[in-house]
Amino acid sequence: MNKAMKPSCIAKICVCAAVCALNAGAADFLVKEYGAKGDGVTFDTEAVQKAIDACAADGGGRVVLEKGVFLVKPIMLKSGVNLHIARNARLLGSGDWRDYPNRGNLKHVISENMPRARDAALITADEAHGISITGEGVIDGNGMSFVEELPKEKWGRWRYDRIGGFSQSPPRVVFFAGCSDVTVKDITMTNQPAGWSYMVHDCDRVVFDRCKVMADIHYPNNDGIHINCSRDVSISNCRVTVGDDAIIVRANSRSLRECKPSERVTVVNCQLRAYSNAIRLGWCKDGVMRDCTFSNITIHDSTRGINMWLLNKDGGSRTDYGVEKTLIENIVFNGIVMDRIHTYPVSVVVSDPSENACEAVRNITIANVTARSYGLPEFVGTRDCPLQNFTFNGCRFIRSDAPDVRPPWLKEPEPWTRGKTPSVTKLGFGWGKGGDHANSSNPFHNCKGFTFNGCTFDNE
Repeated sequence: MNKAMKPSCIAKICVCAAVCALNAGAADFLVKEYGAKGDGVTFDTEAVQKAIDACAADGGGRVVLEKGVFLVKPIMLKSGVNLHIARNARLLGSGDWRDYPNRGNLKHVISENMPRARDAALITADEAHGISITGEGVIDGNGMSFVEELPKEKWGRWRYDRIGGFSQSPPRVVFFAGCSDVTVKDITMTNQPAGWSYMVHDCDRVVFDRCKVMADIHYPNNDGIHINCSRDVSISNCRVTVGDDAIIVRANSRSLRECKPSERVTVVNCQLRAYSNAIRLGWCKDGVMRDCTFSNITIHDSTRGINMWLLNKDGGSRTDYGVEKTLIENIVFNGIVMDRIHTYPVSVVVSDPSENACEAVRNITIANVTARSYGLPEFVGTRDCPLQNFTFNGCRFIRSDAPDVRPPWLKEPEPWTRGKTPSVTKLGFGWGKGGDHANSSNPFHNCKGFTFNGCTFDNE
């Protein structure tokens, strides 16, 4: 039967047809046609940037790297461009720290207020829209050029140290600032220098799918995917192994011209390993983080599983702090399996005094979590900022001092772990923890409205 088509349906079909036509007409811009050698020795920066500029000027398309190792200094990704790194290609960052100066001319950020007081990155997108990094190739940060291995007797949390400190290493590999409709798909990133792998800063509608972030866990401060002041972000089917935090959600607005929240972030079907926190929310005066979900995730061989440490002052970095009270609310963790967690499977700690640093941590659901760890969870609020309305459903927390679980930097198990259930707060890791809980056997301080349904806490 033929029926007249509704105007709304006709409009949708026209939009879809227009999108298909645009995609069909998008051209490929081969970097070798712009002079790239791809020999891993010659700098191809100018050729790659020329291809990006030509692609953007043509209305968008793919900039294609294939069959080679393309050595580059920092490049700028522009609107409409899909930087496509083929399976047989590697984008290799310069190994000279002097090639990563502060740009200082980005439209979207106040560069001197960025973490490490610099906006530098290998790949930067500044207020770009409809951009992508795709392909099954590799982004190589050339990290070995920026660190040196310590003598074995000095091995601690990390085996490497930065050469020349923060000022002589790139602070981040990929930096999206003020962008929208961003896709990162199928890419592997490896050999990162001591910094952030991906930093997503005040962006909207961002997708990471089937990505690998494979850092050396012994490099200091190698973060994975860092979501800051961004909205409608999806991270799925990713594998992240890093020397610091794997997936981070924060709202540090200090380098923006107005405060922005992080909200509607979803993380699903991911495998995480972090020498610090596998999942971290918040830090120091980080503003608003809300309406986020983390589900179907495995975490292994990590210092902590889920972490929210909310500081009231700079936590050791003179440049990485926010400008407003922290509010974390409406967060769901569901279907998470953790094994060989070296300290806490879940740690939520508000520093005291908190009256000027934390508004609230509330409405948190932790469901169907199984964790085998060296300590049990800890939850520490303050009188000014108690932890409120936490619900636990069907969780099992198993404390173990087995050799594969205890912190690898400890040669022997702590005496308090032998033959008894520990006070998890006696693990003593972290900075500036709240109040007088450090010598208490109670892992719950200044907590209100905590509900446990079908949960167990065991010793192995």
